[in-house]
Amino acid sequence: MAAARPFRACSCFFSANLFVRRCGLHVRYRHREQLLSDYGTIEAEVQRRKQLIHQSAERKAIIASRYKRKHPEVYVLQDSFLAPEFLEIVSYCTSPDAHLDGLLRYTESFSDKRIYRLPVFTEEFCRAFVEELENFEQSDMPKGRPNSMNNYGVLLNEIGMDENFITPLREKYLRPITALLYPDLGGACLDSHKAFVVKYALHEDLDLSSHYDNAEVTLNVSLGKDFTGGSLYFGDFQQDPSPVPSYIEVEHVGTQGLLHRGGQIHGALPIASGERWNLIVWMRASAIRNRLCPMCNQKPELVEAEGFGDGFTESAEDDVPETVDLCSLW
Repeated sequence: MAAARPFRACSCFFSANLFVRRCGLHVRYRHREQLLSDYGTIEAEVQRRKQLIHQSAERKAIIASRYKRKHPEVYVLQDSFLAPEFLEIVSYCTSPDAHLDGLLRYTESFSDKRIYRLPVFTEEFCRAFVEELENFEQSDMPKGRPNSMNNYGVLLNEIGMDENFITPLREKYLRPITALLYPDLGGACLDSHKAFVVKYALHEDLDLSSHYDNAEVTLNVSLGKDFTGGSLYFGDFQQDPSPVPSYIEVEHVGTQGLLHRGGQIHGALPIASGERWNLIVWMRASAIRNRLCPMCNQKPELVEAEGFGDGFTESAEDDVPETVDLCSLW
């Protein structure tokens, strides 16, 4: 087997889909003169993104050496954390006769947008996980926020949850499901991810503007706590917009997750009371995105990145003939 290729990011991370909070818009950065003329305040965001790799590595080192975990057991995925119904779904999807129609009997589907709800975790795990996240939030550890749209949340790779929790969750449990639900998006060969938790509360982040994810497939799990409002809304698939977009609203259900295409335009309505925590896993297939970056819709121009980067890998142009199933190679 060939040596694993390092993961990369696309250079458009520094120029495309820059979120301007005060306008609620994503914009493109071409050069400083255009920036000052059109928007005036984006340059700081570009510079922030260029420092992310080094700053993240520094935070991870400090957290690894100094942070005292409240629930160290939640950092290693165990079957006991997972809902029995979820394990049953995974068992079905790994059986030789598994097919899409059979899987759909285990899930709740929403309209024709390929959005599916399924049980994921137990209540006991969600409680312990949120307590661990709160313990970290209340500590004096350095904290990196998930993205420019969320001010409150935790990057799970920085607190040490990638290798023994999120990676096996993606590879062993989620990939058999996504292989049936999203074969056209590389569901069978999701080989990297970005995972984080977001928090919404009064006087903090209340809602989330309309956007699409840097992912082929997204998992969004409601962890708690008690809250009202904050439902998700979904519009068109960004690669296939309609003249008159249609939207649906989907409520959160504790311990359950929503699977949807990363390119599905979506957002979150304002929370009305309480506090909401959600686990977000952006799952990526290098076999798909190496051909076209989903954020700039061009062939990715690769730059160095930390860890999984944005899920791109370096490959020669003629590595794979077009007639070959790319996912079968991974």
